[in-house]
Amino acid sequence: MQRFVQLHLLTSYPPSNLNRDDTGRPKTALMGDAQRLRISSQSQKRAWRTSELFEFALAGHIGTRTKDMGKRIHEALTCAGIADKAAREWARQIAGRFGKLKSDKKMDKDEDLQIEQLAHFSPEEVEAIEALTKTCAERGGAPSDEELQLLRKPRKAADIAMFGRMLADSPAFNMEAAVQVAHAITVHSSPVEDDYFSAVDDLNTGLSDKGAAHIGERSFGAGLYYLYICIDRTLLAENLGQDVALARRVLEAFLHAVTKVSPTGMQNSHASRAYASYVLAEKGDQQPRSLSQAFLKPVKPYGDQDMLDLAVHAIERRYQNFDKVYGPCADARKSLNVEKGEGSLAELIAFVQD
Repeated sequence: MQRFVQLHLLTSYPPSNLNRDDTGRPKTALMGDAQRLRISSQSQKRAWRTSELFEFALAGHIGTRTKDMGKRIHEALTCAGIADKAAREWARQIAGRFGKLKSDKKMDKDEDLQIEQLAHFSPEEVEAIEALTKTCAERGGAPSDEELQLLRKPRKAADIAMFGRMLADSPAFNMEAAVQVAHAITVHSSPVEDDYFSAVDDLNTGLSDKGAAHIGERSFGAGLYYLYICIDRTLLAENLGQDVALARRVLEAFLHAVTKVSPTGMQNSHASRAYASYVLAEKGDQQPRSLSQAFLKPVKPYGDQDMLDLAVHAIERRYQNFDKVYGPCADARKSLNVEKGEGSLAELIAFVQD
């Protein structure tokens, strides 16, 4: 089995604001001396791992990322009749195994039950926590040191296997990501535009009440995005405990997600859902490399030229030139092209799985 699978995707989004910066405007990047719209890798991974597609395809194999596991434990204990003081102490002992706890004096909003940073709990760890919570409730006693050995090396969590996790206080239980995801950028120069809007009060119908009841401004952008992904299939199999069947399910679900699932930013305002228009998959043991250099010079169509065709041509020319200079950079390639009606997602999935 070839170790690496590299994916190169082109997806066109209409006016949208899928991923906002701290001012509420679409994220951008300067590349090739031109401003591009950008969708961060974090935004994309969040959209994929929380999608209904993942939920159904990988049921029972998705981790839980939270600071609030202590609150959940405390609630279960108090519902079982354990006094608040004891329930709070035991919940802190259990949750504290997964990260540094906040001050025990911050009880106002149960902050004392939170850990300082988000922790990614595997399904095995959630099961162990629930079992220990039940045990403590039934016997009415605190957990022992032995019982508090709750950390596991995840083997069932598809999202942790793909995107990794870091536990600063327990590095032995960290997991290196098997899937690397780049920030998606537009292949062309893309300005951020501003949309001035107003809203009218439906009940103010009199002549003296005409006019806007609310005015505002929001930013958006549109463009054709290039996204690069590298999958280490050897590491993915290792992260999943060499469960071949699960690894195949994970790859299938992942291909469906990356080609169909959009980040959720302002979807109700823009309905900017999109499927990938072009996907190139490469397999091999060679050192991976992005093809983003194909767009250092922004794509600029002239006349009746098509933006997507030009972008596809730029990608294909780039990998062909890499092959000429460095030798074959992949053992095999497979693509789908919606514009030409060539290839299929089913064929692409089979290619990535085998």
